[in-house]
Amino acid sequence: MSANVDLNDRPDYDDAIQAIADYVLDFDITSSEAWDTARNCLIDTLGCGLLALRFPECTKHLGPIVEGTVVPHGARVPGTQFRLDPVKAAWDIGCIIRWLDYNDTWLAAEWGHPSDNLGGILAVADHLSQKRIADGKSPLTMKSVLEAMIMAHEIQGVLALDNSFNRVGLDHVLLVRVASTAVVAKLMGGNRERIMAAVSQAWVDGSALRTYRHAPNAGSRKSWAAGDATSRAVRLADITMRGEMGIPGVLTAKQWGFYDVSFSKTNADQKLKDADKRQFSFQRDYGSYVMEHVLFKISFPAEFHAQTAAEAAVTLYPEVKERLHEIERIELTTHESAIRIISKVGALANAADRDHCLQYMTAVPLAFGNLVAEHYEDSFHKNNPIIDELREKMVVVEDKRYSAEYHEPEKRSIANAIQVFFKDGTSTEKVEVEYPIGHRRRREQGIPLLEDKFRNNLATRFPAFRCEQIFDLCKDQSALENTPVNEFMDLFVI
Repeated sequence: MSANVDLNDRPDYDDAIQAIADYVLDFDITSSEAWDTARNCLIDTLGCGLLALRFPECTKHLGPIVEGTVVPHGARVPGTQFRLDPVKAAWDIGCIIRWLDYNDTWLAAEWGHPSDNLGGILAVADHLSQKRIADGKSPLTMKSVLEAMIMAHEIQGVLALDNSFNRVGLDHVLLVRVASTAVVAKLMGGNRERIMAAVSQAWVDGSALRTYRHAPNAGSRKSWAAGDATSRAVRLADITMRGEMGIPGVLTAKQWGFYDVSFSKTNADQKLKDADKRQFSFQRDYGSYVMEHVLFKISFPAEFHAQTAAEAAVTLYPEVKERLHEIERIELTTHESAIRIISKVGALANAADRDHCLQYMTAVPLAFGNLVAEHYEDSFHKNNPIIDELREKMVVVEDKRYSAEYHEPEKRSIANAIQVFFKDGTSTEKVEVEYPIGHRRRREQGIPLLEDKFRNNLATRFPAFRCEQIFDLCKDQSALENTPVNEFMDLFVI
């Protein structure tokens, strides 16, 4: 036999795929903290989507591909009148959720936003519930949505703990597609074989490049990339539930699998060395850890590595607001991940570029005492040259302790510190914030503010009586869990 002939022994599904399928089918979520946090995550995520509907650059993407399309039992897009097929509905819901960079965050070896998965979960659950009623069956309840959220958070987050996709240039929305595919296939009634097949399809799609998140190419694709990923998950789950076969060795296949093609350092001029090969490592088994520890963006619509910097800047604002032109330099002490992902100098081309610039997100609250979505718009930036003046005076340095504690499982801090030095030789105190208000360590302080954020976001789209109706339901864990999904979604139609 020639040494170049491939052996065609079809393998079992890769262990990492089997573990995902077993988790979504068999794990019993008993953590009351996870269920409660999922409820808060649901309201915060939907609120972020409603707020995004104020921005035409977002809403131009919404609606059916073909105008006038009528979809029986179509899934609703919250805050709109759209009824869409579940694939496009997942795209739209995911797009509005992510547009303002204001939904929850997970920070580890890989970064991401686990609530991005809600696009596919809600679209499928709404469509299936309406179809079940039409067939004389019981609809899904919101408990199924919360369960799917907890599991999607866990899959995305646990994969991210030790595995850095960004270091090989891949974007974290890959994990949204994988997690959404798994839980959506379960919602559709998939058994173990169907779920494994669907998840394998998600991996074989590969990954988008991160270039649209970084200088000099940062742009608005980062605001709809997650919607695209969760939408693709719905499509892959649907294809699989129609009987499409899976790809069992998609991760481990020699030369052609994900590990060799996408997750290893390669050089076109030399063969892949063993030292450059990578495969996933896992810090913990799947459970409910990620939902319990997820980070909420409560105070600022800003990339999460900058949340504590913005908070420190707001603290300094009263002291520096009358002395902005007297500033000689601003020392911004941060952690390695912030430097790698969002520290940048030079011209900022668009809103998406600005909300991923550590210096910009620090300068605005130093000068204006707050940071809101409108502060990223071209008109605001153009009319306030003080922002770039302050950016030019910033010196960014790494604190090794910050970088280490960012990765420690029991801390997972996201620390930043700011000190302002004036031309006359005086300076402010060094203001340090290690844990943002959306961190698990500050839940007691953060949840009332999270609820206020939700109320405010509801008010941008609905009359007062509807806002109260939605808010009261979402405050009641038991009532929410027992509400049919289609009835819940009815409340968000304008």
